[in-house]
Amino acid sequence: MSDTHRPSDTGSMRIAAADPGTQAMHQVGLKPPGSAMIVFERVVKRYEESDHTSVGMEDVSLRIDKGEFVFVVGHSGSGKSTFIRLMLKELDPDSGKIMVGGRSLATLKRSKVPLLRRNIGCVFQDFKLLPNRTVFENIAYAMQVTGASRTDIRRRVPQIIHLVGLSEKVDRYPDELSGGEQQRVSIARAFINKPPLLIADEPTGNLDPETSLGIMDLLLRINREGGTTVVVATHDTGIVDRLRKRVIQLEGGRVIRDQARGGYEDTVAQEMGLGNTGQFPAVGGHVPGTTGVFPAVKPGQLPQMPPAGPGGTFDGPEGR
Repeated sequence: MSDTHRPSDTGSMRIAAADPGTQAMHQVGLKPPGSAMIVFERVVKRYEESDHTSVGMEDVSLRIDKGEFVFVVGHSGSGKSTFIRLMLKELDPDSGKIMVGGRSLATLKRSKVPLLRRNIGCVFQDFKLLPNRTVFENIAYAMQVTGASRTDIRRRVPQIIHLVGLSEKVDRYPDELSGGEQQRVSIARAFINKPPLLIADEPTGNLDPETSLGIMDLLLRINREGGTTVVVATHDTGIVDRLRKRVIQLEGGRVIRDQARGGYEDTVAQEMGLGNTGQFPAVGGHVPGTTGVFPAVKPGQLPQMPPAGPGGTFDGPEGR
């Protein structure tokens, strides 16, 4: 029986065994019971170099449920990039099992990988916008590649542009936008198809602290109101410490901490005199005219957040 990391409410890492029924379904590639969005079972990934072997993932077992908001932290080389690339099936593990959206990646044909990725929204540190397309066109492109109709594109793209607060810059090109605005376009593009899973790789890495708060506020709304599972790989200690979400810490390709309401480092709570409660003290009170989370988005300014795909799962028979 393999072990699967689950977050600890006490601030320490707890290992909970996966139930035998779930393991049996994993073995035959069927959708597991419960609400798991991502499951890693004893995953190993190594890179063969010319003179040595480096570790990307070493016996990693964890589970992220639908609707969770999770930070993945660790120093450079800790395994964060490998973790993301394995979820996107850019890499295959040397051993172990990976399930994303209820589907075993081991049995997923290469021809079906693009369909998998259409159900995963991706946000990157360097934005990856098309430089010769406007804000509208960059976001619309994500719908065009899925075969969406022009009518649907004309209806939904303005909604998501309004959602990220860029209605006045719909015809601007990327080089006419600030870094924070470009990242908002990137998030809008990642969310336009309402994916059940959104992965953000260092989304605030090139942004100033105030802009970073606004970006995280947007990701929180997508998670909280849209029901999308959000996984954020980051070095941003301030953001992680302030939000107190679930934190998975990697080191040398291993999970060394899985904490339900954690800070960037496992010593942060102790240094702040919080013991191991994982609770974060109130910060500065409510800011008038804001959501009360971050002073970035005013209530009533944005439309109702659309939900993720049906039931928060991957759409279509190809994703099953």
